[in-house]
Amino acid sequence: MKAFLISSLLGLATAVSNSSSIGLPADISSTKGASCACKRLSHTSKDVISPNNANYTTQAADKYWDVRADLSPACIFLPSSADEVSKAISIFGSCNAQFAVRGGGHMNYPGSNNIDGGVLLALEKLNDVQVHKDTVEVGPGLTWYDLYSSLEPHGRVAIGGRLKTIGVPGLTLIGGFHYFNNKYGFAMDNVVSYDIVLGNGTQVKASKSHHADLFWALKGGANNYGIVTKFTLRTFDVPKISTTIQVYNESGIPDFLQAVCDMALLDEKDPIAAGMVATVQYNATTKTPSASLLGVQEGISRPPSQFANFSAIPATTRMNNVTTMKQWATNLDSPKQMFRVMFSHKTMKPDPEVLVSIYKAWKDAVDEISDVEGLYPTFVTNVVSAGAARVALTNDVGNVWGLEDSPLILWQFSTGWALAQDDLRIKAWSQQLAENLHAINVEKGIASEFVYMGDAGEWQNPYAGFPKENVARMREIRSSYDPQGTFSRLNWGGFKLGF
Repeated sequence: MKAFLISSLLGLATAVSNSSSIGLPADISSTKGASCACKRLSHTSKDVISPNNANYTTQAADKYWDVRADLSPACIFLPSSADEVSKAISIFGSCNAQFAVRGGGHMNYPGSNNIDGGVLLALEKLNDVQVHKDTVEVGPGLTWYDLYSSLEPHGRVAIGGRLKTIGVPGLTLIGGFHYFNNKYGFAMDNVVSYDIVLGNGTQVKASKSHHADLFWALKGGANNYGIVTKFTLRTFDVPKISTTIQVYNESGIPDFLQAVCDMALLDEKDPIAAGMVATVQYNATTKTPSASLLGVQEGISRPPSQFANFSAIPATTRMNNVTTMKQWATNLDSPKQMFRVMFSHKTMKPDPEVLVSIYKAWKDAVDEISDVEGLYPTFVTNVVSAGAARVALTNDVGNVWGLEDSPLILWQFSTGWALAQDDLRIKAWSQQLAENLHAINVEKGIASEFVYMGDAGEWQNPYAGFPKENVARMREIRSSYDPQGTFSRLNWGGFKLGF
């Protein structure tokens, strides 16, 4: 069963990636600046790890999901407080030191959360949790499993990651898919406040009533504004969840993709919170595809009622259960350092016939690269229901995505492989296939230009799919809060706004 869960979940790891290359000024030397910063950090803290330290490999490589993220920072700093983060940012600025920031380590391409020759700021020691009546204060060093574990005794859940090892900060800052988006919105829509260190080291709290412009920009604006040292999140009374695990053979895949579209179109007046991980795996050696559903619904329902369309499809495996969010997440692991991984994704209006055609085109295209060693291809679908988008349209805050309350299907190619020599080949294959299929959807009038950072490849620019006025406003806010450009000039990993 664990092998099945790993197979089903590979394609859903949340990633924050950099799509806008920003040229670095000539006066910024990675080596010189990092040497200055590492020396000054070492004078103020014992939590600085150098390359000759016994823990260096663990921090520089083993903490990462994607093998391609294994780089060689000049030193690694593990702050224990917001004040230490503030001091570090000030040091980076005065030393002109390039730096990277790591939360959970699930960002999946080189440079997004690690760095060669610069300073790595690892947030794992910022792991405090304070549970209140209907909110929780969360440090950026936690995984979502850590948070679900803290909330379980209180019978509450937060809207966050679906995989055990995904970190809180990255997913929350890029938007955040959860099982319950259809009722409660995305992770970003449930942030009550952000404690953030700005590019000059200043610490501020952004909320609906304080620094409201920054509060809005952080809702999907990624790592363009600073380092969040505490998230205050809304929680919900969900002591029990109903789950379903279903597996289908090749003959069931068209009906499976029809059911995915049905789920996206579901828009009830009084919705039941429910969502899923829906993937198709393909063994290019045996030419055998299979589909799998991991469904979660709030409350007790045997079987979960919201997945009736899936349950009507003949399955090779079907298991229903009532459990807690913590217990469900316990087995949903995504092993680190197992693959090199490439994402590519596009978005469309729900259309089962077209979705099936995309799946078939992907399967045929996988056969063309079947000689790649360690090939692990997965076709992933995520849904955005009208209800999920409607939360931001009605909460008097909104978010940077600016989506209308219309259903969408996000389709993604998640490709794992073994050898560095195939990196460029896989990227070209994945990008060209996604763009060609998207172009067909544009001609059909069913394409959306929305790109979710967590499903996107490093070659993609999510901001091109945001409303232009939102991007302009985000850049104005960035100029106001980071006039020196610390989080574009010195910290260039992740999806950056560009200029």
